[in-house]
Order: sequence, then structure tokens, then C-alpha cells
Amino acid sequence: MTGLITSALFLVAPLLLQQESYLKKFEPTLINFLMLSFLLFVVGVAGALSRRNIIIIFMSIELILNAVNLNLIAFSRYLEINRDTLANKGLTAINPLTGPVFTIFIIVVAAAEAAVGLGIVIAKFRNRETVSIDEIDLLKW
Repeated sequence: MTGLITSALFLVAPLLLQQESYLKKFEPTLINFLMLSFLLFVVGVAGALSRRNIIIIFMSIELILNAVNLNLIAFSRYLEINRDTLANKGLTAINPLTGPVFTIFIIVVAAAEAAVGLGIVIAKFRNRETVSIDEIDLLKW
């Protein structure tokens, strides 16, 4: 039985090593993250402009904010990796920790927006019994 397992490992090991070298070849660059962020942003804007359900609009705004967060983290990582090259060009005043700090602030603002927005939606739903933007047009109760 152990001989069978050993021979199977000898057959599978080269395939696993080839897969590992393939994964090492693919390292996402700044452009990959920017393209993903752009796609998230476009989906968020399209959802916010085309939908009439306020919950979906809130989710689309969250997608937009996450696209911004992805940009901040990607550029922060880019600055951290290329710190020596930028220092040679005289750009030493850039701190790579500003991206994660701003990202945390955006996450806090998004959480507050979701809490306040959902509170307003629940209050309007109790009164009007709809979450459609077209039918929630009165400010009075």
C-alpha cells in the first residue's frame, strides 16, 4: 500500500512543482489592481444610476468606496516597493502608510453611512411601505 502511495507521489510531484512555478510567475502588478478597481467603480456607478431600489443604491455606493480603497492600498504598496527608486529621484516625503490610514477612515465612514442610511430606509418603509426611489419623494411623514 505504501509503495502505491510513494509511486503516486513520484508521478504527481513534477506536476505540483510546475504549478507552483506557474503561480510564482504571475505576480499582480499595479495595473492589475487599477483595472480591478476601475471595474468595481464602473459597476458601482452603473448600479447607483440605473437602479430604483435604495438598498441596491447603497450597495453600489459601497462598491465605489471599495474601489477607492483598493486604489489607495495598491498605490501604497507600489510606493513601498519602489521606495529606493523614488528616493533616488528626490521623492522621499511620501509615506506609504497614508493609503491604509485613509482606507480605515473610508471604511468607518462607509459603516456610518450604512447605519444611518438603513435607519432612514427602515423609517420610510414603515411609513410608505416601499423602498423605491420614485415613491419616496416626500420629506414629511
